[in-house]
Amino acid sequence: MREVFLTVLMRDLKLASRRRIDSLLPLVFFLVAISLFPLGVGPEPQTLRDIGPGIVWVCALLASMLSVNTLFAGDHADGSLEQMLLAPQPAIAVAAAKCTVHWLVSGLPLLVASPVVALMFGMSPRALGALEFGLLLGTPILSLLGGLGAALTLGLRSGGMLLILIVLPLTMPALIFGAGAVGTVEAGQSAAGHFSLLGALLIATLIGAPWATAAALRISTE
Repeated sequence: MREVFLTVLMRDLKLASRRRIDSLLPLVFFLVAISLFPLGVGPEPQTLRDIGPGIVWVCALLASMLSVNTLFAGDHADGSLEQMLLAPQPAIAVAAAKCTVHWLVSGLPLLVASPVVALMFGMSPRALGALEFGLLLGTPILSLLGGLGAALTLGLRSGGMLLILIVLPLTMPALIFGAGAVGTVEAGQSAAGHFSLLGALLIATLIGAPWATAAALRISTE
């Protein structure tokens, strides 16, 4: 199972490196979308600090959904996904590897770009730390749930719209707790409760989502 996970992981990372423009699209969307809000709401520092955490999380969620629709589509189109699922190793290794690649390509760059975003909204260093830690816990949740939605809608017409309708409600708790942690820190209080809930959500998603994704992939390819 570990060998299958590493094999699929390295294979998809190599494929992503060959499609650099597609891989950078979520990051570019994230930065462009966030940069529009200060222009729209005005340069008032306090207003930007108040709305900044929510905007960052909403844009991170939308950027993650931008690329998740193609998570299994390419392998499904050329038949390689069926070959992976026919292997004697559990399909959960394939599902977990693909969701990990999605986070490395789409989620991790958002963490790197978040200090630039914090400067746009005038966040304090403590708020930036809370934002980074929240995204570190929350973006894997987005990738795992996005992978589940992509598996459920694989091969369907208008699957992208259906995927958004399935995944967005499931990701709302992560968005609420992640944005709330930054607001709590800005108010001078401890965000330990928000981070604990995000951590619990991450653990539950890590345990349940790969199994559900593997089962959905088998159903979608039958």
